[in-house]
Amino acid sequence: MKTIKGPGVFLAQFVDSKAPFNTLDGMCKWASDLGYKGIQIPTWENFLIDLDKAAESQTYCDELKGKINSYGLEITELSTHLQGQLVAVNPAYDLMFDNFAPDKVKNNPKARTEWAVETVKKAATASRRLGLNAHATFSGALLWHTMHPWPQRPAGLVEMGFEELAKRWMPILNHFDKEGVDVCYEIHPGEDLHDGDTFERFLEATNNHKRVNILYDPSHFVLQQLDYITYIDHYHEFIKAFHVKDSEFNPTGKKGAFGGYNDWGNRAGRYRSLGDGQIDFKTIFSKLTQYGCDVWAVMEWECCIKSPEQGAIEGAKFIKNHIIEATEKTFDDFAGAEIDKSVLKKILGI
Repeated sequence: MKTIKGPGVFLAQFVDSKAPFNTLDGMCKWASDLGYKGIQIPTWENFLIDLDKAAESQTYCDELKGKINSYGLEITELSTHLQGQLVAVNPAYDLMFDNFAPDKVKNNPKARTEWAVETVKKAATASRRLGLNAHATFSGALLWHTMHPWPQRPAGLVEMGFEELAKRWMPILNHFDKEGVDVCYEIHPGEDLHDGDTFERFLEATNNHKRVNILYDPSHFVLQQLDYITYIDHYHEFIKAFHVKDSEFNPTGKKGAFGGYNDWGNRAGRYRSLGDGQIDFKTIFSKLTQYGCDVWAVMEWECCIKSPEQGAIEGAKFIKNHIIEATEKTFDDFAGAEIDKSVLKKILGI
């Protein structure tokens, strides 16, 4: 067993043009004052980290880490969710996902993919320089537009899709392996890795690459009505990162899992601030602790009702109250006695 680290907070949803959310120092002080012990850094926010410098300079990384440590914080992971998304984009989504790319590669899918691959590789090197052993990202998607099989999917389409996805990720995975860092794919709607079966398809397509791992976020499983507790039983050995995010699913006679093209506030499945949704976090923390998952409990705040300020205040306390200090002794040790083989034979009657 292993005690989960935390509480941590993913900074992405709190970035703003106003202080304290527009500087690294401001966000570090804010997080520390609320009781957070770690921050997950979105690498697309240049004021939080210069990824080019971080990949090239140990001095820069030491100074960055030192600044963050001075606030009593650690870096939990770097995140390339947006850049990882661009490793694989179906043309149906080109226009919308171009918003994640720098101007120099917009309207050029090939150049955009190459930029994404190199950027995620830089995050691997930066992670190693910062002393991190896990990294958070998205897989991207080539098949998502065929998620519902109408029209019918031609035979071999899914297999080819995962072969191509693996082909794009293999150079990245090999680079992460060289740097000694695990790639933790957030299992997420919109990605080709969105449940257990698709994770296994990708794992197989990469020849069980040892750097293919999971960022576990139960909120996405509630929205698709997947058993998020049993998921841990199946994949605990791959869970190397953890987003603590709540959600709820309240179907009606008018809408269900597909959402009816509604905005977040009017969907049957929607994300909620910690403690306001339906997720059984007591069991989740128990399972992850019992299985010895070496993870940070990082709050990802997304809620269509509550303010981010209140969500952040409550989130730190929520995670702190759910972290279980793993026991080092058996609770009934007091009733034990020294045993030898002769005693065991007497008990068995042999």
